[in-house]
Amino acid sequence: MQLFKTLRLATRDYQHEWKTSICFVLGLSAVLGPMMVLYGLKVGIIGGMFNQLIENPINREIRPVSSGRYERAWLGALHRRDDVTFVVPHTRNIAAMIELQSQRASRIIKAETIPSDHGDPLLDPIRVTPTGLHAVVLSRSAANKLKVDVGDTISGSIKRRYRDQSERVHIDLKIIGIAPLESFARDGVFADLRLVEALEDFRDGHAVPALGWTGDVVTGERTYPGFRLYARSIYDVENLERLLNEAGIDVRTRSTQIALVVKMERNLNAIYWLIALIGLVGFALSLGASLWANIDHKRKELSVLRLVGFRTGDIIWFPMIQAFYTAVLGTLLAVGLFQGVAWLINDLLGQQLSNGEPVCILYQEHYIAAAVLTIVTALISAILAGIRAARIEPSDGLREL
Repeated sequence: MQLFKTLRLATRDYQHEWKTSICFVLGLSAVLGPMMVLYGLKVGIIGGMFNQLIENPINREIRPVSSGRYERAWLGALHRRDDVTFVVPHTRNIAAMIELQSQRASRIIKAETIPSDHGDPLLDPIRVTPTGLHAVVLSRSAANKLKVDVGDTISGSIKRRYRDQSERVHIDLKIIGIAPLESFARDGVFADLRLVEALEDFRDGHAVPALGWTGDVVTGERTYPGFRLYARSIYDVENLERLLNEAGIDVRTRSTQIALVVKMERNLNAIYWLIALIGLVGFALSLGASLWANIDHKRKELSVLRLVGFRTGDIIWFPMIQAFYTAVLGTLLAVGLFQGVAWLINDLLGQQLSNGEPVCILYQEHYIAAAVLTIVTALISAILAGIRAARIEPSDGLREL
């Protein structure tokens, strides 16, 4: 009951001293608003760079520099690692080329066949997997040149020199998907590993019974000169690169670019929180001193409250309630200022970015964190004034009557 009366009196006093209250709110928004804009820029610019790093599977690719002799068992063990999300054997690049032709285009193009499997990061956007010897996914570049789309059938052909005879074979390929340009910019065909192996076998003079291609019988366990490997996340790239280098395998990654952006984010976070800490400490001291002075100004009134039965705990709530009002109103005003400034920044600079992402943005969790941090800071600063109010004796008011 007494707490409710304290709430009502603190609220009426906050409204009565509206000029002082407005100054408190404006002071808070002047500190919080620029910090929100600064953090919004960090989230928009650095966060956008991180999203591009994380979402673009090319940044998680680990590519062997030179040819080797990799067995399926070794690649299988590599695939079972927690920091590996995808690995598939790769044949020789020169043996993976295929000539493609469609009925809608007069030209014949040479394309690279890329072995694929379930979970291929480059095909994540279209959610399809080429399986079997006749289903393929074309790159956007190849599809445009051949003037074909999903569901169409194209003709693929390869040739070899076998026993002093020039031979060429043809195979019909059904397009089950078109890979986006971001996944593969060149002319390419994503295919089942069995099809890629068949192309290499034919060129090496081996028979491919499944397709009716004649040649020598393949014997012995197959090894692969390369592989396609993707880390689970960009943070696993460096560790996998080090692991493969220790095994004597030279690989090419984008670990340098990843480390640069990670370091940039870490440094900007440190700078931002340093600025935020200075601002919050300054605001807390300013609000605490102002509430302290306000308590001294209302010393007689508060002593009268003690005289009529208000306990020490009830009096302590008086400045804390007013600090809560200041925190809430100041946060709302700062959010409004941020929304206006962010809209202006995005309108001026957003058109210059090709990806169309906002330059300055905050998400719901950021607003909640800002509000909670501001309210907690305001209540902590009000403790000084609360302690001061608790020390007021009922007799102090009687002496001034």
